[in-house]
Amino acid sequence: MLILTTVLTTGALTLTACGSRDKGGDDSSGKKQTVVIGVDAPLTGDLSALGLGIKNSADLAAQTANKQNLVPGVEFKTQPLDDQAQPSVGQQNATKFIGDKSVVGVVGPLNSSVSQSMQKPLNDAGLTQISPANTGTELTQGDGWKNGTKKRPYKTFFRTATTDQVQGAFAAKYLFNNAKLDSVYLIDDQKTYGAGLAASFKDTFTKLGGKIVGSDHINPDDRDFNAIVAKVKATGAKALYYGGEYPAAGPLSQQLKDSGTTIPLMGGDGIYSADFIKLNKKATGDLATSVGKPVEQLDSAKNFIANYKAANYKDAYEAYGGGTYDATWAIIQAVKDVVTANNGKLPDSDLRAKVLDAVGKVKFDGVTGPVSFDEYGDTTNTMMTAYKVTDGAWKPELSEAYKP
Repeated sequence: MLILTTVLTTGALTLTACGSRDKGGDDSSGKKQTVVIGVDAPLTGDLSALGLGIKNSADLAAQTANKQNLVPGVEFKTQPLDDQAQPSVGQQNATKFIGDKSVVGVVGPLNSSVSQSMQKPLNDAGLTQISPANTGTELTQGDGWKNGTKKRPYKTFFRTATTDQVQGAFAAKYLFNNAKLDSVYLIDDQKTYGAGLAASFKDTFTKLGGKIVGSDHINPDDRDFNAIVAKVKATGAKALYYGGEYPAAGPLSQQLKDSGTTIPLMGGDGIYSADFIKLNKKATGDLATSVGKPVEQLDSAKNFIANYKAANYKDAYEAYGGGTYDATWAIIQAVKDVVTANNGKLPDSDLRAKVLDAVGKVKFDGVTGPVSFDEYGDTTNTMMTAYKVTDGAWKPELSEAYKP
């Protein structure tokens, strides 16, 4: 079993010949061939804190593989592209990766809505995609999953993050059973991620006996929530559950507290960021769920944390560092398996197809725990954690593997 020693980031693998690729491994002059890992994430804009953590973590995975000489004759590099959290830009980035025939895999993106624009073209090109952050259930199980009909829409898509179905249900159980809060006002930002998360939360919360006392949709670019805050107050809700991301969640929570209402705002991994607290001076007591167990509590992540710090990246690895590292390493491991099966050389042809086949079979001990994928491309690791803002920071409250 391969033990990961550093953090992940979303990226795409790219091969650029430093010599004759048909020779595989070292070329005749002894130079290594370069496998480039492309990264698709929001590197600018409101969500850049998460995107830059992805970018850096992927880079660290590549650098670690090189230091270990994991694949003799091959050097890994990353090629980050900024999707600005916009589906149209993500689709353009997918086209760029596809057009470069040396690219053998893509890690990313952050947003499920962006992934929806990338999945089909990458699938048509047979180009492996692994996201450390996409949680939209339909991305792997199809639109029929809500009715119990699961069908994998794209064979090239994998993820190291679990689904909104799991995350929303876990949040509902935590709020009802652990926090003992039985009435909730529900808000989502109408995006793929936020709407799916809110729907999953509502389904489980009501089955447990909880009450949804009101619901609303917002524009993710809105920052004035006084009208909605007044509606929340009027219902007497004991908590507000928000399906969306921290740029809107932070101001929404603060305006709620400014109104004199002290109920907590709870959200998913989209608000689990230090920037949520920076945007919200009254975040104390707010709640979030995030995939996996805190890397700071994992023995498997000790080297990752130390190496990330030693690399002197300007930005934190944030919520998806460990998952990104594992996603990137899955592609790196797949390349290694392909080379090993080809007598120590990169194949002369069908490299993308061979990497795709190998990714579906990878199993290793990663930063976040055991890494492998099921028949839908979903991670087999369903560990979830609930966090609370305490003393100006997110502190873990409960970690457990989700069981329906």
